[in-house]
Amino acid sequence: MKKLFGEQRRQFLLEKIKASAQPMTGSELAALTSVSRQVIVGDMTLLKAKGEPILATSQGYLYLADRAIQEASRRIACRHQPEDTERELKLLVESGVTVKDVSIEHPVYGELTAGIHVANAQEVEAFMKRVHDTGASYLLELTDGTHLHTITASDHATLEKAVSVMRDNGFLLEETE
Repeated sequence: MKKLFGEQRRQFLLEKIKASAQPMTGSELAALTSVSRQVIVGDMTLLKAKGEPILATSQGYLYLADRAIQEASRRIACRHQPEDTERELKLLVESGVTVKDVSIEHPVYGELTAGIHVANAQEVEAFMKRVHDTGASYLLELTDGTHLHTITASDHATLEKAVSVMRDNGFLLEETE
């Protein structure tokens, strides 16, 4: 494919992610348009600024319009060490929830949130591989393991089941009297 420029490239990218049932990585999109991944990041930022419902996940870019929106959502406070991250995420997805993001309360920057968007064991494994391959740090390392997750599910009972599993496995941070 010949190199696309500016608005023509952004329109092409928008059509590609709209048509994809799975997230598309910046590298995949860069290869399709003969530009660098950094150019794609800039293009996605411009598309989001124009109001396009594009979500950057750890698996790639997703177009959110026309996707089924899960009905129930809850934020849970968790605490664990970095080496327990995979177990935590697998317990959550095995309970039937999607882990939408992770947040921490940073002393300088305030709340920092990063998208995770994992809904099954394969997505957790891909996320963990990406963390390992890049040498990235977990946000929880900035707060001695304390963090929040937004979890979503089709109903509140599934959310409660996930919370119970987190409590039973010692991951839930709860108030003590």
